[in-house]
Amino acid sequence: MNSSPVWIAGGNQSDFARNITKEGGDIGTLMAETVEGTFRDTGIDPELVDVIHIGNAFGQLFTGQGHLGAMPATIADRLWGVPATRHEGACASGSLAILAAMADLESGRYDCALVVGIELEKTVPGDIGARHMGAAAWVGHEGEHAKFMWPYMFSEIADAYDRRYGLADEHLWAIAELNARNARANPNAQTRGWDYGPTSFTDDPLANPLVEGRLRKVDCGPMTDGCAAVILVSQRFLDRNPTTPAPSRILGWGHRTVGLGLAEKLRRSSDDYLLPHVNATIIDAFTRAGITTVDDLDLIETHDCFTISEYLAIDHFGITPPGESWRAIEDGELETSGRIPMNPSGGLLGGGHPVGATGVRMLLDCHRQVTGRATANQIPDARRAATLNFGGSTTTTVSFVIGA
Repeated sequence: MNSSPVWIAGGNQSDFARNITKEGGDIGTLMAETVEGTFRDTGIDPELVDVIHIGNAFGQLFTGQGHLGAMPATIADRLWGVPATRHEGACASGSLAILAAMADLESGRYDCALVVGIELEKTVPGDIGARHMGAAAWVGHEGEHAKFMWPYMFSEIADAYDRRYGLADEHLWAIAELNARNARANPNAQTRGWDYGPTSFTDDPLANPLVEGRLRKVDCGPMTDGCAAVILVSQRFLDRNPTTPAPSRILGWGHRTVGLGLAEKLRRSSDDYLLPHVNATIIDAFTRAGITTVDDLDLIETHDCFTISEYLAIDHFGITPPGESWRAIEDGELETSGRIPMNPSGGLLGGGHPVGATGVRMLLDCHRQVTGRATANQIPDARRAATLNFGGSTTTTVSFVIGA
């Protein structure tokens, strides 16, 4: 376990179904209300915050606004003068902000950190938004002819699975259906009110058209506006503030970064895993948390920007042997009542994916699960949960284990 414990005091998440621009708001108004809700949730006075870390991937591209480390002091007068930094690692930006805050607390430099993940993606039409997000690939070296960069790239990953093990698209659509179903119970999920018909999760060309390669509409996560925030504290903070609401603890973490290009990642596949660095990240988190197997967990919040992302998470977590993720899907092991519930929140496919916020949202959901505060999405008696968050084509990969 971590020698200097880091605790999650609580947090807040915006409603991911909103369109902030249409409401007349901007990235500052969204951050302001989320941060205010975080202080309400934790009961921690803003003046006790020693440091702030912001996760944001594409702020300048979608909004024109840079220098987001200064935004908390801009929207909350009581945070004026608090040191703050923005972190960018594509869809893993929020998790990188968490890691930086943890390092501050573990070193003894600070005792109370506010971590905010935020992204506005509905400021432009979808095709332009997809082009903005392509900046997280190896620009000029891959996907040059794709209309939608990331559906194209993850279709390539699906094809690599298919060549190596075989892959039925029906199993991918089953992942999409499960996440959509879980999202219905989540009051902050982007798709909670979306209508799906009997052909939505099939190869019907009208209900579920192809987007790029083999991936169809339900295989792809939506564009999302959203913000999530947590307050992390040290043991010293808890000793000085014993009335802090029941916190959870970050038991372990893993963080690996590899090259940008997908082709090189696939070239380095091992005999055991298609993307061995993803499995290594998870094992690092398990080892630091003092657990040996996925069955030591009660649930997982994983990165399902596309259905194949969750499919690869299944075997890379060790829920099944490599290449046999389909077994967990067919056997119902990922259901909220199954062996290892995956994305009870609805994940990214159902819940939404404001890329800079996703890693923070995952941590917050796991905190709520292990402290019994996940309401309608609660997994009974959950005491230990894990996240898997990655940016690009698994270029930056982060995993946390959270316990009560």
